Amino acid sequence: MTKCLSIITALCFTCSLQAQVTAYDLSSVPEIVKKDADVIKRYEDIVLEVTDIDRASYTVHKIVTIKNENGKSELAFSVPTNKTVLLDDASITVYDVLGRPINRYKKKDMQTVATGEGLIEDGSLTGMYVPAAAYPVTVEYKFTLRFKGTLFFPPYQIIRPGQGVERSSFTAKVPKELGLRYKEKNIKLAPQITEEGAYRLYKWTANNLAPIANEAGAVSAESRYPSILLAPNRFSYYGHTGDLTSWQSFGEWINKLYTGLDELPEERKAFFRNLVKDAPNDREKVRLIYDYLQKNFRYVSIQLGIGGLKPFSADVTDKKKYGDCKGLSNYMKAALKAVNITSHVAIINAGYNSEPVDRDFPANMFDHAILCVPQPQDSIWLECTSSKADFDILGSFTENRNALLVTDAGGVLVKTPASTSAGNKLITTTSIDLANDGSGKTATLFRSNGRYKGLLDFILNEKKDDQKASIVNSLGFKQPDAFDYNKKDTGDLFTTALTMTVEKIPEFTAGNKMFLAPRLHKIWDITLPKADKRKLDYYFQSPFAFTDTTIFKLPAGATVEALPKPVSLTCSYASYSTAYWYNEAEKAVYAAASLVLNQYKIPAADYAAVKKLFDDVQVDAGQRIVVKTE
Repeated sequence: MTKCLSIITALCFTCSLQAQVTAYDLSSVPEIVKKDADVIKRYEDIVLEVTDIDRASYTVHKIVTIKNENGKSELAFSVPTNKTVLLDDASITVYDVLGRPINRYKKKDMQTVATGEGLIEDGSLTGMYVPAAAYPVTVEYKFTLRFKGTLFFPPYQIIRPGQGVERSSFTAKVPKELGLRYKEKNIKLAPQITEEGAYRLYKWTANNLAPIANEAGAVSAESRYPSILLAPNRFSYYGHTGDLTSWQSFGEWINKLYTGLDELPEERKAFFRNLVKDAPNDREKVRLIYDYLQKNFRYVSIQLGIGGLKPFSADVTDKKKYGDCKGLSNYMKAALKAVNITSHVAIINAGYNSEPVDRDFPANMFDHAILCVPQPQDSIWLECTSSKADFDILGSFTENRNALLVTDAGGVLVKTPASTSAGNKLITTTSIDLANDGSGKTATLFRSNGRYKGLLDFILNEKKDDQKASIVNSLGFKQPDAFDYNKKDTGDLFTTALTMTVEKIPEFTAGNKMFLAPRLHKIWDITLPKADKRKLDYYFQSPFAFTDTTIFKLPAGATVEALPKPVSLTCSYASYSTAYWYNEAEKAVYAAASLVLNQYKIPAADYAAVKKLFDDVQVDAGQRIVVKTE
């Protein structure tokens, strides 16, 4: 009998070990899943269970195999929490190639750190970096979150670049009376829908998915990859219940959070009325008040809790002289209200490569607030968090999006204007006094607006050593031996001046010949990602218009031996041209260049032509002006 039990025990152990080998050994993974994968999602089971309008849980059980160093980001475990999102429990188990556990970690082994940079820091991150002695390594993650509120439903993120998926499922269990809305993103995957008493269950399953390639410069990650978006019909957040079945109803809920917060004391209203008393029209009144806001208030971040959606009152913001995007936008609204100008806070999703929110899928997909001032013809749009932004210019951070205007009648989804190359100008004029030994004294005048105004002003306010690094790394100038950078008050464009002494102006010398780059700085020095088989649109940081004129004043006895050939390049979205000439009266060589990008989002089908133009710009930068000295 004992011998029989021993045999049965051995057989059970062998079967158990075989099951582990099957579960964790890469040889069991279909070739389509593991080929070109850095990470393989072996098993994933996610359950979102809504028990009431203000209660839900989110349970994740996931096993991944990290094949190599490229997949090491999967070893970073991190869960964000705050007053409405609580981490019930978490565990991590690390397995070797035979499926044997080699390390186990519990929640108590993890580190919890506070997050938030603003006035309210009620959030935290709990997690750890899982040590791995070698690859491949398999890691099992388990954790459960409890939600005290149902405004946000986590999406089902099916796959990421470099990741193959063997088995994955997501189940949403929701009371029938509350309902659930969902939308496929970059995939066709219908759920299995069943009922269980008072609940309706939606289950999505994805098996044996091949890895997808990462495409640099594409739309933001949350919009790029196959996923299922989820949203409630009715919700509660910090005790505030609302309806999310339409943009109008969601805007009504937001408006209630703002009600009564756009009032200023009478003496402050009188201040603004006096400030704009000589303005000829409403547009100039808005400009004057916006200028006051930029010069007297600073931005801080308040992202968590009800403070993530509800601003401080205008009176509080006025006294403290700071606020977050909601608070500053609400304050600007109150100041305009004091001079009888109507405006609306607009919530929006920000980021130069963010897609507009889906008009057909109402959900809280916003992370920023700006202000819209309706006008008889074109509305005025204001970025209230920036002390440097141009008046009525949003830029690519919030351009061409669907913004939700918060009005007394509810939410109204409107499109923000697109940024233009004219709104992001950088005009440089450089004069170089060239000496016979190749050294030189230079003077550069920068005239800018939009994004480049922000960059140049940022450099202006840096410490001397940091300025030098920015001149070389951000502006692409040669390393100066000495320099001075300051602001000039001229015209509508932001103007700054840079003077430098440079030990070596030529790229190289040969005998009595100096070979000069056409410009003292690089007009474009970024190599764009490859164009082969590109499927996703490419995003530049912004459209722009660069214009450069460089003047080389030659030393006594020097002559021009060769000038570069002029170039003219065009495609549907960009253009580049150069011109060179010698002014004998001034004994100076002129090099002029223009590079214009008309649209910052480039469709995938047109990307190859745009990449070629920018590659050719870099090649053209290799041309040389040849100067012969005595």
